[in-house]
Amino acid sequence: MRSFWHAQSGKLKNESPMLGWKKSKTAKNRVYLKQSLLLPMTFASSCSKEHCETPAEEENIFRMPKRHCWLAHFQPPPPLLNFAHSAESANVSPSKKATNFFGSQRQTGTCFLVGLEKKVVSVTPMEEALGGTNGRPFHVVTPVLESVALSQAAGTKVYMKMENVQPTGSFKIRGIGYFCQQVAKKGCQRFACSSGGNAGLAAAFAARKLGIPITVIVPKTTGEVIVKRLEEQGAEVEVFGQVWDEANLRAVELSKQAGCIFVHPFDHPLIWKGHNSIVKELRDSLDAKPGAIVLSVGGGGLLAGVVSGLQEVGWPDVPIIAVETRGADSFHAAITAGRLVTLPAITSVAKCLGAKTVAQRALDCARECQIVSHVLEDVEAVKAIEQFLDDERMFVEAACGASVAFLYSGYLQKLQKEGRLSRQLDSVVLIVCGGNAIQMEELQAMKNQLGMK
Repeated sequence: MRSFWHAQSGKLKNESPMLGWKKSKTAKNRVYLKQSLLLPMTFASSCSKEHCETPAEEENIFRMPKRHCWLAHFQPPPPLLNFAHSAESANVSPSKKATNFFGSQRQTGTCFLVGLEKKVVSVTPMEEALGGTNGRPFHVVTPVLESVALSQAAGTKVYMKMENVQPTGSFKIRGIGYFCQQVAKKGCQRFACSSGGNAGLAAAFAARKLGIPITVIVPKTTGEVIVKRLEEQGAEVEVFGQVWDEANLRAVELSKQAGCIFVHPFDHPLIWKGHNSIVKELRDSLDAKPGAIVLSVGGGGLLAGVVSGLQEVGWPDVPIIAVETRGADSFHAAITAGRLVTLPAITSVAKCLGAKTVAQRALDCARECQIVSHVLEDVEAVKAIEQFLDDERMFVEAACGASVAFLYSGYLQKLQKEGRLSRQLDSVVLIVCGGNAIQMEELQAMKNQLGMK
């Protein structure tokens, strides 16, 4: 986990994603600016100007190419953005404070830039800041935001862990990125991965950063948008099988070739270790441990990572609510039977939860700590997607909509009344796991399939 120097607070903190922009070809140090999308009550869109720049003297002007301008047009204008400087990469003593200044302001919105004194500042492209062969993790530290709407619905304070703003759009880059980095050190020549979306994107992203070729096997249910994104990351995409389990068998077969390493979407100790960084960030962000953590379960990798993290930070007593949609509820089936259960088919619209059998580790976790398994309907998950978009201005996929629906639909209070959760929950953390596998057309298609208006 990286520490960033905050000019305003005068402290080193582990914070939300930092974006960098190129100042010149001779730049050696790095400057990171907090991503505007992560500020409460703001929404970021593309900047209409070809370049945004500050009115400062020439040597302190930061020009951002349009494709990198994520800080534009807020309404209402946000407060002064915190500037975070990577003391580690720039070799700057924390005792040196930065100089903050505003960029141009307009009535309908504000385009903010923050700079440093010339002796401290130089910048680097955003992609370089997101990891590479230098050993840095590929994931970014995501923010923890309080949701007023979800807090009102749940009857207690709800914090959102925003994993949907990761470079690949989901939490998967944490564990899969870490796995790929570790096996690359041992001379891996090629990756093979099976995925219907988020895991494949994370593996393709990591492979491109490491300069290692990858083949991603996807089932026939995978949307064209995901296939295109995989190809944009440089992956060779092969469509095989009706469901993930069949695609996975094909990926395992490919990995038998010399020098090829199989990247499992969720079932490997290195992947769980990478995912446990979520909890470490929660520890650094929250004033106290949460009363519960709500997350969606597919194959069980996120669940295993969160359990690992809770154990590492000394929060083993924090209960986890593991949410699935009916028709993709292999974890609930395993909990009920006390053993792994393979579903006959995945019938839920939440395809990213589509593992017919969960990892054995997920079942083991249920014996090590308090995990409450909850299954809800596809209709509830899809309704939650729309409500969450209205409330938080973020578009999430159906897999994430399942855990969001748990809070919107009053199930938290129901568990409290049943005595399965404490009535005294000071706060709940919702892991907003991803927003890749969703577009307006797909949302409408799911609604049509479910007979929704």
